[in-house]
Amino acid sequence: MKIIIVGATGTMGKYLSDVLGKEHEIVRVARTGADIDTDIYSTESIGNMFRAVGPFDALISTAGPTFVGPWEKLNDQTFRQGVEGKMMGQVNLVLIGQKYINPKGSFTLISGALTHEPQVNFANASAANGAIDGFVRAASIELTDGVRINAVSPTVIEDSPQYFPFFPGEVPTTMKQLEYGFRKSIFGRVTGQVIKP
Repeated sequence: MKIIIVGATGTMGKYLSDVLGKEHEIVRVARTGADIDTDIYSTESIGNMFRAVGPFDALISTAGPTFVGPWEKLNDQTFRQGVEGKMMGQVNLVLIGQKYINPKGSFTLISGALTHEPQVNFANASAANGAIDGFVRAASIELTDGVRINAVSPTVIEDSPQYFPFFPGEVPTTMKQLEYGFRKSIFGRVTGQVIKP
């Protein structure tokens, strides 16, 4: 399979690129330092990426820029980081990518447990995650040619200990659990699901 991994230079993306790259052709996409440099804030940049890649079988997104910080610093500008990044960036990967994906292909986006279990400093991420979960459910009944779409929704990742203090009492999602959440979406038959690894 030809699999695009958006966010391939981040913690999750690097891991998934390594493990899935042993079995499949991986196209690594990130803002900088990947096979194809792409800014998911820009529809033009996303379109250029898909034109460069051509037909593909699956897309994984682990990219989700949001504003992380105290409530008093939230305003129209800071809140748009998650709206235009994690939300619209991923939505546009699907809206544009559907023109290039092979029949019976799949999109897998990233949301997160903050949708249902908010934490201090993460209101922007909670809102963006909820939007992605809703988009996945709605898109699944409208995508054509057997194309599937799901979201993987982990809690804090074990390889990101810098975030542990913000998630008191949460058992971190292991990298292996994360991997198999994405495998379920890519290689299974589920669609419109929010997969909680």
